[in-house]
Formats: sequence, structure tokens, C-alpha cells
Amino acid sequence: MGDNQKQHLVLVHGICHGAWCWYKLQTLLEDAGYRVSNLDMSASGIDPKSLADLSTFPEYTDPLLNFMESIPSVETVVLIGHSLAGMNLAFAMEKYPKKVSLAIFIAAIMPDAINKPSFVLEEYFSRIPPGAFMDSHFPPFGRPENKLMAINFGPQYMAATIYSRSPPEDRTLANNLVRPGCFFMEDLSKRKPFSNNKYGSVKRAFIIAGATDAEHKFYRWEIENFEVPIVKEMDKETTDHMAMISNPKTLCRYILDIVENKPN
Repeated sequence: MGDNQKQHLVLVHGICHGAWCWYKLQTLLEDAGYRVSNLDMSASGIDPKSLADLSTFPEYTDPLLNFMESIPSVETVVLIGHSLAGMNLAFAMEKYPKKVSLAIFIAAIMPDAINKPSFVLEEYFSRIPPGAFMDSHFPPFGRPENKLMAINFGPQYMAATIYSRSPPEDRTLANNLVRPGCFFMEDLSKRKPFSNNKYGSVKRAFIIAGATDAEHKFYRWEIENFEVPIVKEMDKETTDHMAMISNPKTLCRYILDIVENKPN
């Protein structure tokens, strides 16, 4: 893919998080000589919007779509998305397929090009046992007809699940920085599938991460559902869902292996 000085890596965070969650990985990637952009999605991180300002997934994705629009047509980027950001990547890949040389999904939601965008999220939720979100809260917001429900991650849920292998100081930081998020399921369920000739045409890689067998099993199901040519898997004993926090050095090495076309 050419000299790494010319590679432009774009980091996209998952639900309830912000650009801040990439601070370890971004440092490692920049130290390796890469140009890195790190974006807050709408109503996330330090973005000035509130969740009440949003009603659709594309509105939530606006910062990434605007960023892609600003890229000259002769340039390309590598999109790197974590968790729900896989859906953000899909919208960007669908709209700007020629501007994306590679998309890397990290423990991410990865829609296919056959079913409606909500399909993989529906599968994900069907596998979660009752009470799995523990002390998280799900308040409604916006107009009733839009059927919007927020999710506020609780500190017990964060410690027991997504940050279970992360340093305690990072969990404390995250508890202070997370903001309410939304899956926008109603909106995604009404949209047409992403297309094979746009979204599906972009080269994809997947990095499986998480502390449980169930997480790894779900990501392998996604990979079977929408074939991915490049797959790497992180160790459950050292890596939780927040791979960029719990095991940034290994994650960085995997990303560089993929971007630089090194063998598995």
C-alpha cells in the first residue's frame, strides 16, 4: 500500500465513547510514522451536539461523512472502527468507496450487503442474556414516533465487561468521559442494505477482541455472514472489548501488519 508516511489512518470510536479512547493507540501509530486522524462522532466526546439533536444514524455519523467529503478525490484513507463504529464505517464506505483503501473492524458491528443494516445488531442483541447491561440505563429521548432510546453505560457494567482487562485508572477515566449513546435501531431497520458494488467493494479486515468466548463467537459469526479476507484474533486473557485500552501494543502490531500487508 505504499510508503507508510503516506498512509492516513482514521480512527472511529464506539458507542458512548469519543476520540479520547484511542489515546494509547494513536500515539503508537504516530510513533510508527503514520498520519492519524481521530474523530468524535455527533454528541460524543467533545462534540457540542447533544443526543437530543439526533434522530438517525447518518446524523450521528456526520463528522466522519464530512471528513470523508473533505478528502481530495486523489487521496485514500484507512478507516479503523471499534464496536458500533463498524456501522459508521459502513455508511462512509457506501458513500465514498473510492476514498477508502482499507477498512479495519475491531471487535465491531459489521453489516453485510444483503440484509437491512439493523440485521447484525438484531443478531447481537438476540445473543445477550437478560440483565447483561447490569447498571446501565435506557431512557427514551426525542420524538415518540422516532422510538429512540439512549443507553448510559453504568460503572459496574463497564468494569465487569468492556473494561474487564483494562487498567483501573483507565476505567475511572472512562466513567468520567462516557456520554449517552444510541444504536438508532428503528432508523437502521428502515434502511435498504448496503451495496456490494460500493460498501462491499472496499477491502476489509477484522480484528477479533474481547474477554469472553461469546464475544469471539459473535465476531466469527459476522465474519462468516460477510466474508472478510484478513482476520486476526487477540488473546482473551489480556484483551477486553476495549482492545485499544487493555492491549494497545498488540493491537497496534496487528493493525500495522494489516496495513503493511505482512503475512498473518
